[in-house]
Amino acid sequence: MKSLAVIIPCFNEEEVIRESYRRTKAVLETLPNPAELIYVNDGSTDRTRSILDELAAKDPKLHLIHFSRNFGHQPAVTAGIHHCHTDLAIIMDADLQDPPELIPDILALQEKEAANVVYCVRRSREGDSFFKRSTAKMFYRTMNSMSEVKFPLDTGDFRLIDRRIMDEFKRLKERGKYIRGLISWIGFKQVPFYYRHEARAGGKTKYPLRKMIAFASRALVYFSNKPLRLAMGLGFTAMIVGLALAIWFTLGKIYGFSRADSGWTSIVTMITFFGGVQLFTIGVLGHYIGVLFDETKARPEYIIDEERNFPEPDASSKKDEDK
Repeated sequence: MKSLAVIIPCFNEEEVIRESYRRTKAVLETLPNPAELIYVNDGSTDRTRSILDELAAKDPKLHLIHFSRNFGHQPAVTAGIHHCHTDLAIIMDADLQDPPELIPDILALQEKEAANVVYCVRRSREGDSFFKRSTAKMFYRTMNSMSEVKFPLDTGDFRLIDRRIMDEFKRLKERGKYIRGLISWIGFKQVPFYYRHEARAGGKTKYPLRKMIAFASRALVYFSNKPLRLAMGLGFTAMIVGLALAIWFTLGKIYGFSRADSGWTSIVTMITFFGGVQLFTIGVLGHYIGVLFDETKARPEYIIDEERNFPEPDASSKKDEDK
């Protein structure tokens, strides 16, 4: 029987963390699989840490990681995978929008299909605004059109991954991870599981518009160089337009069919257009350079303040880590 870990990153989830633990634990106790929980506290500033410490003190199968500060959702998921030693892992959020009661069905599908990945596809998004639903759809379709790797539409990080995927994931060294994209990039057999995305059980979303834009832009830059080609295409188009206008105004001045000296509006428009193209191109280049700058610094993705209930590594594993 394959062992299972449920990885749950959380940040300021004091309103739902007890219910998240209760419901998830209740599901795991019904499974024949050996199962454990891995909560990753991403530098919460509310009572999330103290509540998790209290739960971990009562339940030795609740493994707990506290970050030294808030590093972000993707580093928290990464830490959970790095600390997972089971045959299977399910990644889900603490807000209960991904219902833990679906875990047995996901496991059954994985066993039936002998899949390496079961990615959960949202049939509906309860509690999300029309703006968030529409921008999410636009994001996934834009990513598919721009990236060399095709991603499943309308999915999040809610998914099952097996040991082979986890081992390959641990080999990936980039720090600005877009995890659902990387798992698609790894390949092997991946199958969909369709479900209804529930409304939050409590608290507020940790992904406001500003963070969603930053997340989307980083994902796009990490998985595609098409923005660079787009910027080059815009620059080339602007150059052709400028050359055509120069020829037009020159010939118009010679043959009298254009009054190039009286076009204040057209001059301002063209200056604005060319300036916008240049700034856009510089911005795209700057974004890629910024990513390279972050990667070359080689800082760790996260720093752990404390771990609870994890078994001590044996001597052989310590030697492997030293290598």
